[in-house]
Amino acid sequence: MARSATGRPTDSELEILKVLWERGPSTVRAVWENLAQQRPIGSTTVLKIMQIMRDKGLVQCDTTQRPQVYRTRQTQRAVLKQLASDLLERVFDGSARSLVLHALESKRTRPAELAEIRKLLDDIERRAP
Repeated sequence: MARSATGRPTDSELEILKVLWERGPSTVRAVWENLAQQRPIGSTTVLKIMQIMRDKGLVQCDTTQRPQVYRTRQTQRAVLKQLASDLLERVFDGSARSLVLHALESKRTRPAELAEIRKLLDDIERRAP
């Protein structure tokens, strides 16, 4: 498994981050048990991915405890913002309009979600100079 030079989490790493954001600080075993409920995956695979994530700075490990406990280094919001920004630049050449249009066209959006999006746009527009 190649390490990302950008620090951007791979799909497997993102899957582990989601478990840690949901559960909070956890052992490798707790993360593995959670993932294994969703799909077949080996505990040593989870351990190796989490070690790589530690080396990339995505998680930190408390080595003073046994078993060791891993926690995320960034909040879910910070990582999602970073991923969205990266996607916006790499795929949509910085065009938020294009990103939003493609996102809304690709999947049916519930009326409640559209109302929330409109409210967010109104809030952003009010804050803009």
